[in-house]
Amino acid sequence: MDSPQIQQMVEEELLSSYGSLYRLAYSYVKNEADAMDIVQESAYKAIKNSSSVQKKSCIRTWLWRIVINTSLELLRKQQRETLAYTPIEQGQEDRYLDFDTLDALDILSEKERAVIVLRFFEDRKLQEIANALEENTNTVKSILYRSLKKLKAKLTEGEICHEP
Repeated sequence: MDSPQIQQMVEEELLSSYGSLYRLAYSYVKNEADAMDIVQESAYKAIKNSSSVQKKSCIRTWLWRIVINTSLELLRKQQRETLAYTPIEQGQEDRYLDFDTLDALDILSEKERAVIVLRFFEDRKLQEIANALEENTNTVKSILYRSLKKLKAKLTEGEICHEP
């Protein structure tokens, strides 16, 4: 396939999967504005590097990988920055949404989080996840089950068991 044809297919995939890419980015940064920035930056990178795509069938997983890597770049950058403490002024809202499940994802490694998000938030098959993460399917299964065990422990932590 020629380069303009590949670029057109990448653009079409970006448009059709924008919501999915946004949710993937949001699961990492938990901030609407940052997630939108990540998707925009990822779209730029994808269009700029669209000539590197070998097969049409790889475009979607290639985009996921770009979004994951761009999310991780932003998180690393934020960790390096030292910000002065500025209290939230009255009337100013914190834009982070507080969901137990999203918070629990923080205990997972980068790869574990990617597997959980792609499997359960984006309803992707294990083989698609394996392709996106450049792992074999059995490794993805192991990561998935290990991650679920960690999440279950985190989400049930602090629950009181009432025995008769």
